[in-house]
This record gives sequence, structure tokens and C-alpha cells, in this order.
Amino acid sequence: MIDRAARDILTSALALALGAAVSLGLARFSYALLLPPMRADLGWSYFTAGAMGTANAAGYLAGALAAPWLMARVGARTACIAGTVAVGLLLMLHGLTRGETELYALRVASGAISAVIFVSGGLMAARLSLRGPPGSGINPGLVLGLYYGGTGWGIVASALIVAPPGTHAMHWASAWQVLGMVSLAAAAVMAWRLRPTPPQPVPGAGKARFDPRPFAFALAAYFMFGLGYIGYMTFIVTFLREQALPAHAATAFFAVLGIGVAISPFLWAGLLQRHPDGRPLARLSLLLALATALPVLWASPVAAYVSGSIFGAVFLSVVAATTALVRHNLPQEQWPAGVSTFTIIFAVGQIIGPGVVGVLADGPGGLRAGLGLSACALLIGAALARAQRAVIPSESQRQTL
Repeated sequence: MIDRAARDILTSALALALGAAVSLGLARFSYALLLPPMRADLGWSYFTAGAMGTANAAGYLAGALAAPWLMARVGARTACIAGTVAVGLLLMLHGLTRGETELYALRVASGAISAVIFVSGGLMAARLSLRGPPGSGINPGLVLGLYYGGTGWGIVASALIVAPPGTHAMHWASAWQVLGMVSLAAAAVMAWRLRPTPPQPVPGAGKARFDPRPFAFALAAYFMFGLGYIGYMTFIVTFLREQALPAHAATAFFAVLGIGVAISPFLWAGLLQRHPDGRPLARLSLLLALATALPVLWASPVAAYVSGSIFGAVFLSVVAATTALVRHNLPQEQWPAGVSTFTIIFAVGQIIGPGVVGVLADGPGGLRAGLGLSACALLIGAALARAQRAVIPSESQRQTL
């Protein structure tokens, strides 16, 4: 039985998870479900479809770069909640336009603000993970996992909104508007549950500098993760539909993937807590490579569902693994810069991934070739991560840690 302080930590982590649900589950990954009807209705090529993902990722990079500056001025809580409100409004605007230029602009803007939500929420979750009193049973890795696992519930919500069971799929424009309204509701819950706190700058935070060189292998691995996973998450539903998987089955696949994300904290929290080096990132990247390759090598509903189950249970834990790596190896005042640096590297990979997969998909190899490239990128990332060693802190860092 957990005490009141532990319950407060867990409920705060779940409230933070709503930010992850909106920033990635609703604002980004719902696009995979909406892409087939949008592509058919608007006459897009695979390159255009991928370029929309690239625009979103480019905005995400800009937001990741701006997040530390913004958090220093308004605080992580305000950045997270206000960003969730802004994303909700932007998603509603997605359903009010058909023009490519306007949709590109909306994908850039929603990507930028999503990054602010995700970075600020991740920082709050990292700080929250330190609040567990001794003997409370609160595993810091579980707190981080609950936050990142919120993306899974956002994916499940997207599946239920876009194509509710037993009904016809909602028109893509209406679906965007409902996703926006759900985001606004999530912001209201976050504002109610996450208590305002006075600014508490970490000593030395203004002068803290993050040296990326000791994390070179992990950063390179995270770049390959961003490059590889986004191709799968952008095009997998379209690929399955091309293989004659019925619309309701493709939606169920997406929901299974989302449930996998949601339960992943309970699968990997111990792994993230035990190892301060690149082993968690390597093992998770290897599983992702396998999950991505399965539907490419074996065209069947069984392979699709196995792939979605594995991918969902792993991919957001890769993000949690990098946050855990920062928390294990750096003093607290360097956490914002460390998390932001990893997020930027991740965003660069995401910018490249959708366009490359889209170009390959427009060629003779189709989406099979694009997803094959994604699997190879993830495999390379696993090898790079395995070479990452724990960073030995200086004496002053040991005292802070």
C-alpha cells in the first residue's frame, strides 16, 4: 500500500502524461490514421504525404530549440499547459482547410508547440521522479515511463476518435476538430491537477553547460531512432491498407500499438533504472528494428499485429531511455540542456525520415522499400547505442547527484 505522498506523485505523473498524449499521440501520430483518407481526398503523392511529416518534424526541432529559453521565462508548468491549449486550437484549424500551404503551416506550428509541451513535461517528470520518499515504492523509472506512456493513450484515443468501433470512419476534417477539442479538455485537467509552484531555479542553472561529447554514441543512436521510427509511424497504416487490411482492422492495429505504448512503463522501468549506459537504448532499438521488418518480410494480419504490439511496447521507452541516461549521468542543473540536446538530435532524424521514405515509396519499391530503410536505420542505432558507456561524473557532480 502506497502512502499519500506516493499517490500524489503518481497522480501528478498521470496528469503530465496528458501532455504527452496530446503532443505526440493526438497532434502527431493521429496523422498516420488520417493520412489514407486525406491522401485520397486531396490527391497527394507519397512525397507530399511524407513532406507533411517533415514539416511537423521541422517545427518540432524549432520548438525543441526554443523550449529551454521559454521554460526559463515562464516556467515548465506554464509552457506545458499553455502549449497544450495552443495545440488544441491548431488541431481544430487542421479541419478547416484543404490547401497544402495552410496545412504545411499548421503542421509546422503544431510540431513546434508539441516539442515545447514534450520537453517541459519531460523535465517536470524527471524532477517529479526525485520526490519519492525512501521506502515509498516509487521507482523513478516508472514515473518517467508513466509520462512517456501517456502517448499511448493518445494513440488509442486517436483510433477511437477517427474510426469508432462499429461505425463508419469520421471524415478527416471532422476528426481533426474533435482531436483539438479533446486536447483542450486535457489542458483543463492538467491545469487543475498540476499545482502552481513558485519559480525554483536550480543553483548554477544559468551557467550550466552540457558537453555532448561523452554522449556521442547515444546521440548518434537517437538520431537513427528518429530517422527510423518516424517512417513506420507515418506510413504503417497506409502500408497495411495497401495490403488489403480492412479499415477497421487497421484502426484496431493502431489501438493495439497505442496500448503497447501505455503499458511499456511497466515493462521497461527496471531496465531504465538499472543501467546508466547505452544498453537500454540498444536493446529497445533492436526490438524496434525487428518490429519494423516484420510486416515488410511477412505480409499477413498476424505479422501486422505482432509488429504493432512490439513497436508500441518499445518505441516511447526509447525516449524515456535517453531521459534516464541524462538523469543517471548529469547533475540536475544540466538536465534541461541535456534533454533538449537529445530532443534536437531526435528532431533532425524525424525531419529527414518521412521525406526519404516518401521518395522511396513513390519509386518501384513502394512503401516496402521505405519501411525496409527504416528497419535498417533502427538496427544501426542499436549498434551505436551499445557502444555508449556511462559518463563518470566529476566530484562536484557526484555531490549534486
